[in-house]
Amino acid sequence: MRLSVIVPTLNEAQALAATLARARVACLGAEIIVADGGSGDATCAIAHAAGGTRVLDAPRGRGRQQNAGARAARGDVLLFLHADTHLPEGAGDAVQRALENGCVLGGNFRLAFDPPDPLNRLFARVYNHRARHHRHYYGDSVLFVRRSVFEEMGGFREGMLMEDWEFVRRLEARCRTSREFGDFVPPLGDRGERTVWLPLTVTTSARRFAGRRRWRYLYLWAYLHYLHARGVSGDRLAEMYPDVR
Repeated sequence: MRLSVIVPTLNEAQALAATLARARVACLGAEIIVADGGSGDATCAIAHAAGGTRVLDAPRGRGRQQNAGARAARGDVLLFLHADTHLPEGAGDAVQRALENGCVLGGNFRLAFDPPDPLNRLFARVYNHRARHHRHYYGDSVLFVRRSVFEEMGGFREGMLMEDWEFVRRLEARCRTSREFGDFVPPLGDRGERTVWLPLTVTTSARRFAGRRRWRYLYLWAYLHYLHARGVSGDRLAEMYPDVR
């Protein structure tokens, strides 16, 4: 299986170089694609300078950019990496080992926030508990999925704020055993389709919390979920969600 790492970007000059360097080490031999949504800074120049990276121009919007990267990818497995998130060493091998079981459709990783102050560590513990035991997770914890499954599902919904959450809900809905899995991967011979939570830690920036009352931010996120469930448009939700770049 060949792995394709897809990184959607928009004005990520400060974060991108380190993310690509870590991805290259973590996923040896993987194809790396940067799908840029029209950055006005040095993002594309940094991606080109990184070497071994394909850079695509894509319509703005993370769902659109990730879909464009997936269409251009040559791999059998798609891994969607946020531009401010660092993969741990061995991440690519862990994904490959998990998918050796044909019943595994995809999954995500354990999450940590940077900087790891006490409140961020608390947030990470809550996030990881929900991801591991309730299969509630987002793109911050790095989604990976078989290309065949991604295409069958029609990819990410475009033009909406929570495209990762919506994709995860559809993916988990087809996994009849998605809440039952071992410490790493289900045993070979188990015939139930499922996703897996890999106990390697990806580290994502807590920049969205910087300079704000973090509890207020969590309340906002819960309110956005409520509005999304009530059918409020993705464009309207995006207007309410602050851009931190």
